[in-house]
Amino acid sequence: MLIDELNDREKNILRHVIQQFILTASPVGSQNIARKFNLKVSPATIRNIMADLEESGFIDHPHTSAGRVPTDKGYRYYVDSLMDLQELRKSEKGMINKNLESGKLETEELIRITSMLLSSITRQLACVSYPKLETGILEKLQIVSLTSSRILVIITIKSGLVKTLTLELSSNIKLSQIDLVQGLLNERLGGLTFNEIRSTFKERFKDVEDEQEPIIRVFIDSVDKIFNDVKRNGNLVITGAKNVIKQPEFEDPHRFQGIIELIEDKDVIIHIMEKSGDNSSGEVYISIGSENEMELLNEYSFVSKEYNLGDTSGTLGIIGPKRMEYSRVVAIVDYMAKMLTEFLKNNN
Repeated sequence: MLIDELNDREKNILRHVIQQFILTASPVGSQNIARKFNLKVSPATIRNIMADLEESGFIDHPHTSAGRVPTDKGYRYYVDSLMDLQELRKSEKGMINKNLESGKLETEELIRITSMLLSSITRQLACVSYPKLETGILEKLQIVSLTSSRILVIITIKSGLVKTLTLELSSNIKLSQIDLVQGLLNERLGGLTFNEIRSTFKERFKDVEDEQEPIIRVFIDSVDKIFNDVKRNGNLVITGAKNVIKQPEFEDPHRFQGIIELIEDKDVIIHIMEKSGDNSSGEVYISIGSENEMELLNEYSFVSKEYNLGDTSGTLGIIGPKRMEYSRVVAIVDYMAKMLTEFLKNNN
């Protein structure tokens, strides 16, 4: 049976099996479906349809139960073809807006609040990445002398994000040299993206004078470090561990250990967020179970969407058991991404 060949009865039964399993976390039997939903077919017919769905890989039959549970293929068909998106309640929208608009908040604070709201409303693990600097446009670069051989570089991109780092020079420098180099850097690099700066920096400064050379040399040697995103783990806010471990799935010690490992290994979450950011459709991204490349994520689903800050973007999303209320989670993630974009725009 091809996915497109599911008839209306089969679609209906699959929808009810998945919705019941999401609700109860218990395998779903034909009697349960017949009793709960007025489908105008006998339990025997429902049983036959469920057997066909199992044979086609949409549901599975745990050894210890007479009921069925959805497979990754079943969940995928559900979110692509059967799910009706929920509308957020006015009270939820009000709570989100109130928290995000409470005063002139810095970008970091808005991102932290967004993550906490996401985890609180969905009862799942929320993750929000900071906007990527790669595509950001350099607005201004400042150099501050810390000692005669040490400088602080402050980089501001047009979206309002700021990056700072300290550089060691190979020889002593004068304040007059710093002013000259700072002016030269802003003149030749202003308006370029980090990517453009990294790939063309050496060429742009091949004619510098001897007096400016020591500072320019350290920029040439460290250009990949200076004009790059800040360290990966520092780019991510994760909240809601206490929410997600209350889900019935984590009563199993093995699964409980798995979610703890996932929370502790931020690189796994960063990897899936970066992959979801490659989704150019602008829609909510959903990755279910085995669709996730990394084995540690095979028991989870990931729902995310990009938000924007000027010329740059970040990603917000939730990670939780495959048995999540997709229609509600997708609506929340979509709304939060739109609101974060709006409030960041107003604050910068």
